[in-house]
Amino acid sequence: MRIAFDVSPLSHPLLGIGNYIRGSLGGLVEVAGGEHEVVAFAPTSLRGPDRIRAALDGIDVELRTWRLPFSHALRTGWSALGRPAAERLLGDVDVLHFSDWMFPPQRAGVRATTIHDLVPLHHPEWTTARTRSMHARKYRNAAQTCDVVYVNSEYTGRDVVGTLGIEPERVKVARPAVKEAFRPEGPASDLGAPYVLTVATLEPRKNLQTLVEAHRLLAGDLLLAVVGAEGWGEQPFLGDHRIRRLGFVSDEELARLYRGAAVAVYPSRFEGFGIPVLEAMASGCPVVSSAHLSLDEASGDAALRADPEDPAAIAAAVERALGDRDRLSAAGLEHAKRFTWRAVGEIFLRGYEEAAR
Repeated sequence: MRIAFDVSPLSHPLLGIGNYIRGSLGGLVEVAGGEHEVVAFAPTSLRGPDRIRAALDGIDVELRTWRLPFSHALRTGWSALGRPAAERLLGDVDVLHFSDWMFPPQRAGVRATTIHDLVPLHHPEWTTARTRSMHARKYRNAAQTCDVVYVNSEYTGRDVVGTLGIEPERVKVARPAVKEAFRPEGPASDLGAPYVLTVATLEPRKNLQTLVEAHRLLAGDLLLAVVGAEGWGEQPFLGDHRIRRLGFVSDEELARLYRGAAVAVYPSRFEGFGIPVLEAMASGCPVVSSAHLSLDEASGDAALRADPEDPAAIAAAVERALGDRDRLSAAGLEHAKRFTWRAVGEIFLRGYEEAAR
């Protein structure tokens, strides 16, 4: 088969969706071997191709990009107008796997996409107007046209079936893994005092203000280290002298921060899966996670869970994690080993082959 795989979001800094796209493509290329041809593609901005190539470093895949200055308008127009067919730019393909950013038309072959969550439908107040518009159109198109829809958890799969009306047989669950940088061996960060680490874009869904309030309830000199890109909406108060705002960091620095942290806390109100939970576990860091059902699969039995809207519950869970650090760290390492990008690639390829029959 000749598989065309959309990597447009890799033109932006790699967050959850970008890491999933990169990892799943790497797993697909690994299992495809010499039997199937995989082509990555993206209509992107003038600087985008260099960012995408950097993101794909280490993955042996052909990349086709089209440099145009108004990439968002291009992608939107390509999807909305229904022309030209993808084959005009890519040649004949047996599979077209598109991303969140567009749903390009195609003449033939298997049509596939990944849905990471349905937050824009369930909680529009947690997203931007542009995100709501873009995703709503993509969801409709996926429900109407896709032969196979991949999701990152059983939770998201049930949501896609129930909310979008997609038949269960079209939905395939492919849970994410983490990058090789996240492992227990290696140097650890030292912030001058013990610290709790949280990793999230600064936006309402990630619920960082509740974590800040929980942190105030913790005694001693325990710092709160906040890693995450700039976001939108109401921002958490990070001006306390016991809070360190570290911004967006590299994978290598993030791994050092996980290894040095006393506990990692992920208080998100809603996730498709929750990759930072797995990153922390793979790095040997104990985890306190939101009790929301959307984080069940990322957390397994290896994280302590707390009501994301209750600061006292989060603080109590952090204290329990501090007292049970060795057990939680060992359980997290075992849990994280169950997830591999190769397994994701196998699920993707099997789904394409079944849909092509």
